[in-house]
Amino acid sequence: MKKGAKRKAASQKQGENEVKASQESQKENLKPLPKAKRAKTSKPQSQPEFFEDKRNLEDLWKAAFPVGTEWDQLDSVYQFNWNFSNLEDAFEEGGKLYGKKVYLFGCTEPQLVPYKGENKVICIPVVVAVVSPFPPSDKIGINSVQREAEEIVSMKQMKMDWVPYIPLEKRDSQVDRLIFQIFILSCTQRRVALKQMKIDRLKKYEYCLPYFYQPLKEDELEQSTEVQIIFPAEPKPVFCEFDWELDELEEFTDKLIEADELDKDKKYAFKEFVKEKVREAKKANRQAREARKKALEEMSQETKTAFENMRFYKFYPVQTPDTPDVSNVKAPFINRYYGKAHEIL
Repeated sequence: MKKGAKRKAASQKQGENEVKASQESQKENLKPLPKAKRAKTSKPQSQPEFFEDKRNLEDLWKAAFPVGTEWDQLDSVYQFNWNFSNLEDAFEEGGKLYGKKVYLFGCTEPQLVPYKGENKVICIPVVVAVVSPFPPSDKIGINSVQREAEEIVSMKQMKMDWVPYIPLEKRDSQVDRLIFQIFILSCTQRRVALKQMKIDRLKKYEYCLPYFYQPLKEDELEQSTEVQIIFPAEPKPVFCEFDWELDELEEFTDKLIEADELDKDKKYAFKEFVKEKVREAKKANRQAREARKKALEEMSQETKTAFENMRFYKFYPVQTPDTPDVSNVKAPFINRYYGKAHEIL
């Protein structure tokens, strides 16, 4: 081969090698770059959540049904996080109720109290504790200004009863093995069924008062000489109180006529109405005295001692920053049957 031809072939081969090298280089450049390794970041340690332990008797005050409270007011009773730690402490060693059998019922007292810089009418929950070896009563009193006569009925008739309260720490235990110390007045009437209830029956719940009869002392009703008069008349009934020992019926009636409380032509009917009410009241007083006398005669000494040692404690909520101040409205009066509490807490 001629020298010129050799040089030409060598030059062509070198050119092919350069093109091939260039293509390889381009391929290398087209390869994706290796991903950069992420720096490991330490996860922030989550702060442990702390939940305040529930107190053993924390829901005790709520478990006691607020007897006599209007159904549409029940939600307002629980709008505040009321604190009854004083009631819980009373069951601790050294407390007023420690080691004793206790029967609890709730009630409410609408009061004008300061809250967040202004005075408001608040439905204040109250718990009454009765220290007794046996239930203080199985009856409920139904009474109000609007009702002509007082009615004493069985608790069960109003779907109420004394039921044992189980403290939180014992709720996993077998119920039949527990020895109960605390009993609460409970109501099983479902609120959802109220719409189908007759008005008169519905109102009875609002006029309910826990009933108690103390056979060792004469009842105020036995000593009373007054009768409540609600005389049906138009345009409005005549409301008054008549004392058969202090008031003279003729004079009493004339004063009502002078005050335009009673029509003159209704005078005779009114007087007869009052006389009938007086006869009923005297009969009721006599029967009450006889019943008490008989009960005392049949009562064992053990039961008499229990009645003598029975004590009533009235618990109001403890003051907290989130609840109204009730310190100035505390009162010993419970209701017309129980009278006054031996102590307010």
